Amino acid sequence: MRDRLKVFLPGENTAILITAAFIGLLAGVVIIVFRESVEFFHEYLFEYGSELLRIEEGGWRRLLLPLIPMFGMTLLIPLSLLFPGKVNGYGFTRFLRRVNLENGVINAKNIFIKIAATAITIGSGNSAGVEGPIAQIGGALGSQFGQKLRVSGARMKIYIAAGCAGGIAGIFNAPIAGIFFAAEIVLLGRYNTSSFSALVVASSMSTVVSQAYYGEVSAFPIPNYHMVNPFVEIPLYAIMAVIIGLLAVAHIRFFYFVRDKFESLKIHAQVKPIVGAFMVGSIGIVFPQVLGDGYEYIGQVLAGDGIVWVMLALITLKSVATAITLGSGGAGGIFAPALFIGAVIGGAFGGIVHTIMPNYTAEPGAYATIGIGAFLAASTHAPMTAIFLLFEMTGNYKIMVPVMLTAIVGTVIANKFYSDSIDTVDFTRDGINIHEGREVAILKSIKVGKAISEDVDFISETANINNLLDLFALAKDSLYFPVVDHEGKMVGVVSMQDVKTILHDEQQRCCYLVGAICSRDVITLTPDHNLFDAIQLFDVKGIEEIPVVESMEAQWVVGKLKRRDVISAYNHEVLKRGISEKAEDIRVLCSSS
Repeated sequence: MRDRLKVFLPGENTAILITAAFIGLLAGVVIIVFRESVEFFHEYLFEYGSELLRIEEGGWRRLLLPLIPMFGMTLLIPLSLLFPGKVNGYGFTRFLRRVNLENGVINAKNIFIKIAATAITIGSGNSAGVEGPIAQIGGALGSQFGQKLRVSGARMKIYIAAGCAGGIAGIFNAPIAGIFFAAEIVLLGRYNTSSFSALVVASSMSTVVSQAYYGEVSAFPIPNYHMVNPFVEIPLYAIMAVIIGLLAVAHIRFFYFVRDKFESLKIHAQVKPIVGAFMVGSIGIVFPQVLGDGYEYIGQVLAGDGIVWVMLALITLKSVATAITLGSGGAGGIFAPALFIGAVIGGAFGGIVHTIMPNYTAEPGAYATIGIGAFLAASTHAPMTAIFLLFEMTGNYKIMVPVMLTAIVGTVIANKFYSDSIDTVDFTRDGINIHEGREVAILKSIKVGKAISEDVDFISETANINNLLDLFALAKDSLYFPVVDHEGKMVGVVSMQDVKTILHDEQQRCCYLVGAICSRDVITLTPDHNLFDAIQLFDVKGIEEIPVVESMEAQWVVGKLKRRDVISAYNHEVLKRGISEKAEDIRVLCSSS
């Protein structure tokens, strides 16, 4: 009977799609809650605060503007004390680490933390975006489904990505962009038919919910796009893409430079966001466009109402304000600031070329539209997300050629001068290439010094061959011995292969010195190298042992590393992480029950 009933039960792929549909529906609902929370805090903190301080009257009262974002950051203090490490700063990198390198278990409380912290930060006028946090919120929803259903790590990753797709799709009313955001940025381009189908379903369901509540409206109004003269404008778009690629590199570098500076400040961690808010508010006194997510001003630029010199100034100032907000400890994402910067770059570029060649170029708003996609692609290294986002927001097929050109050229230029996107810098600093997968990440996280054997026999270069043979006779499993000079520094290695030609000649064995027959061109490691470096040397050189020296300059032998030592250390680390991940699963399940 049971076997007959199994025919009517959903298969594995069907179960994934059904679960993805529920994740997408819930993501759509959470988007509504999130957006309404941001509007609530914007109204009661920024707008009501501006009325209370009578900032609109101008004059000296405009100097009171920084008090509003500072008050918002003060409200973050109780949250950051209650949930240390969960509130402050740009959290999307930590999210990617959790999904791709760890177990993907995300506590349900992260949903509420992200909603509250981001809404307070942006609602009070600090410079950040909602898109990164909404992707994390959607991912946390997916993780909750995975935990309740007790799925494997691979399935958990699919559910998290489905939640991210639903979040981005619903917030932009752009389901295809949501799919490619999850595929390119969250899954790092590694997906199959099953996972891609889950992204499609979740993205579609979230968009349905969002459209049912807000209607079929874009995040900001996009003007009707057209090209006046393709032979003139296509080269101009290519030039703009090169400029955008270079500016994206500057934006990424400056973002982490500012964050590092705030981390090194010798003041209390809870004070740093308030200091950052004061700085952002001070910029907002003269350039209020940098405050909040900037969507209102993006709409003005797209409509062609931007002033060239103001847009040129805002390219730098919005980057500075965003770096300060997130670097000092404010909560939010970099998606909206990237759209803002792209819009003002494109708007300024378009304003200049349209002034020079009014009969051959489109209005500045057209260039601002293309700039949005190009800068987003260059800063995140996700061109497909940017291309489809622009296409869905405009609904205009004519935009595809220039946006594809600028997105790809901008990404290539950015990658040429700086290989990291804004989301992967921390991984590179930790010696991890997140695109290589979990196994490589584990190998790179283990230092050679933790895996070496310190029981090493070595021989002097002035010893004769008979002494060497005696050493080989006593050795248990050594294939070679390090050769050292009178100071104890390694000068080479010697193996049985080196002595086989004189093995049966007693006179030569007495006369020949080890230093005369040893190999001087030696591959070495130091304790600070990682096991991934070691395994590459083992594979490329086809060897089983590598001597480990104190440093490349000071060649004192401190141990040796064997291939089996690498495998043993890797297995031990996997086992240790598996135990800790299982403990985390149990802890999270207990805390959520």
